[in-house]
Amino acid sequence: MLNHVLKCLSAHRIRFQTNPNPTSILDTPKTRVRPLFVGIQGPQGSGKSFLTSHLHQKLSSPPHSLSVVVLSIDDLYLPHVQLVALANANPENKLLRGRGQPGTHDVGLGTIILDRLSRINEGVDPEKANSPSSLDSDNEVRLPVFDKSLHSGEGDRVEGGGKVIRGPIDIVILEGWCLGFQPISASEIDLRWSQPVDGLGPGFFESRGFRKEDIVDVNERLKEYQHWWQFFDTFIQIKPEEMYPYVHIYKWRLEQEHAMKATNGGRGMTDEQVESFIDRYIPGYVFFGDGVLKTDPIGSRSGDEEGGSGIRQPPWIGKSLCIQIDEQRRVVHVLDF
Repeated sequence: MLNHVLKCLSAHRIRFQTNPNPTSILDTPKTRVRPLFVGIQGPQGSGKSFLTSHLHQKLSSPPHSLSVVVLSIDDLYLPHVQLVALANANPENKLLRGRGQPGTHDVGLGTIILDRLSRINEGVDPEKANSPSSLDSDNEVRLPVFDKSLHSGEGDRVEGGGKVIRGPIDIVILEGWCLGFQPISASEIDLRWSQPVDGLGPGFFESRGFRKEDIVDVNERLKEYQHWWQFFDTFIQIKPEEMYPYVHIYKWRLEQEHAMKATNGGRGMTDEQVESFIDRYIPGYVFFGDGVLKTDPIGSRSGDEEGGSGIRQPPWIGKSLCIQIDEQRRVVHVLDF
């Protein structure tokens, strides 16, 4: 992951190169380069947050010493009052009962944050970088924070937000479970709904109380996220090996819960609650997860019944990395895409 990001940063810097004889990628003034945007997607328990933290530490430490911002898609959830209102307005849709699914994030806020981060290096005086006196509103961004422990675990946005970020910035990393997911056509929803879920058997959705209408609803809400994806220059996807696309996710998340309970006196979800928790995310992976790798997203072609819907090829195609891991989270395959 480290070498991949550094390689992408080098190529990114070349586009803005002002020094005709550079000795390293750092010879290009940071203040003239838009930050490299890196997306990291992986299911619950796969280790994406741990790997993101490790990548951040490596990039920001010598010999690289880069300025890196990390944001989780979880911090872009709607405030609690809006999450409750969303659930109450859609009482039949189990996927919208609580945070998690596309539709439960503050898309407007996320767009503002990403746009501000993309322009954070503009107009910063290199001699006064990180000096508050040199900054205007476009040169600093306060990142939001969502505290999942509030309201008995339902969570809420923290008033006042979190860390204030100031330019210049080299790399912006956004990580999340549904990052890069793409909406699909109505006919594709019908097809996937009718098929057994690998490893979980036929009738999985109905047995968990989900309706096809719930999928259609989330699919429509996912279209609002497509503007976010256009910011990203490269992408790293962490996923289970192909023969076990969903079963491992239950095991990984259960291991996480057991580890947490071992350190906090046993507070947390029961095994049954963990299973129900993951059940709500499986439809997202089944219906939308492969959009990360799609070079021709379903619904983007003029021949589809939903052609012209605004779905575009992801900008990271041809510059990204897919890492497949086994049950023990060991790397079994690495694919460039």
